[in-house]
Amino acid sequence: MVRDVEHLPDWAADVKEVDVLVWDDEGRPGDVSFRAAAMGRSTHYTLRYSYGSNPLRISWRLLESDQVARMNGDYEFLPVPDAPDTTEVVYQLDVELLVRIPGFVRRRLEAKIVHEAVDDLKSRIEAGAPKP
Repeated sequence: MVRDVEHLPDWAADVKEVDVLVWDDEGRPGDVSFRAAAMGRSTHYTLRYSYGSNPLRISWRLLESDQVARMNGDYEFLPVPDAPDTTEVVYQLDVELLVRIPGFVRRRLEAKIVHEAVDDLKSRIEAGAPKP
C-alpha cells in the first residue's frame, strides 16, 4: 500500500496530487512528484524512492522542492513474532525547511508531520486496505 503512491491522496490528508515520473525495472515508483498542503500553503516536492534488498523497507530522499531543503526517510515493516496478524511500522523522517522558523515551531511542525503520516497509514490499514 505504501508503494501505491498514486493513491496517497485517497488516504494521506495533506497529499493533494501525485505524479510518478520514473518507474524502476520492477514496476515500482522511482521518482515521484507531489503537491501537498503545508502550513496553510501548497508545496511541491519530488522524492526518489529506493527499495534495496529488504522487501519490508522503503526509503526516499528529496530531489527538489519549493519549501523544503531536506526530506529523507523510510518505512520499515516488521512482523510481530507472537502476533501473526500484526505488523510493527518503523517510520523515520529527516526534514529541514528552507524558511527559518523558531526551534519550538519547527519541532511542533516536525511532530505534526510524523504523527499525521503514521495516523493516516494506521487509519487506512484499519479501514480494510491491504497491508503494506
